[in-house]
Amino acid sequence: MPIEAISRTRKSASSTLDLPPPFRLVPLRETGDAFAHARTIAAEEGAGALIRVGRFDVVEFAVVLEPEEPLRLARRAFYAGVVALMNALAGSAPPQRPISLVWPDAIHIDGLLIGGARLAWPPQSDEEDAPERLVFGAMLRRVAMAERKMQQGEESSLSFAASLEDQGFEEPGSDRLVESFARHLMAIIDAWQANGFEIVAQNYLTYLMREKSAWPTIDGNGDLMLRWIGKEQPDRHSLAQALEQPTWLDPATGGPRG
Repeated sequence: MPIEAISRTRKSASSTLDLPPPFRLVPLRETGDAFAHARTIAAEEGAGALIRVGRFDVVEFAVVLEPEEPLRLARRAFYAGVVALMNALAGSAPPQRPISLVWPDAIHIDGLLIGGARLAWPPQSDEEDAPERLVFGAMLRRVAMAERKMQQGEESSLSFAASLEDQGFEEPGSDRLVESFARHLMAIIDAWQANGFEIVAQNYLTYLMREKSAWPTIDGNGDLMLRWIGKEQPDRHSLAQALEQPTWLDPATGGPRG
């Protein structure tokens, strides 16, 4: 099984969320950082710990995984997490609001950035050894808190940031979305176990924004391969390198870029 330890049984902590086994909620207050906290407690809590921040403006959570594959292959769990998140979003998306991805991590709704996902592994992990743990994290803008202030010379003060609320999502609160994510994650991991990684890659590619004249595939190690019309060899884009810095995250605010 690609992520064996996610199914290990532990006693579940009391939770306000209806999470499937083996997920266990670790709640944080509004000032917490789910991704950072998950990395801190991952060794103690182990696989299935789901850390959620109770913020009003964003849906923010992270989950601990314990893969059995070497790190160079285990990173593919990122795609499983993204597929689970996209499927959860699709379940509550209004009609005429397409949900899409910009490789590898940025989530768009109707062409507007709403957030994204990221993955971490222990420092100094060997590519040929199974990492002790992985942490998959996600953050989505739930409510646009304020408009971007107009700078001198600009014609409009309107923000280009999208939110679940202004895109018309049903129940844009974090509870139902996180519950749905957990169930979809178990489903895609089960499909991975039964049918191989290709089923995960195929699901991911259904959401991917595609460049004209390019045909994307996901290589066996998780790299993106772009095959261009008229070009013999495909372009390779390293997943490991791409995950080093989230493309959707604003370092200044700690939230999705506006």
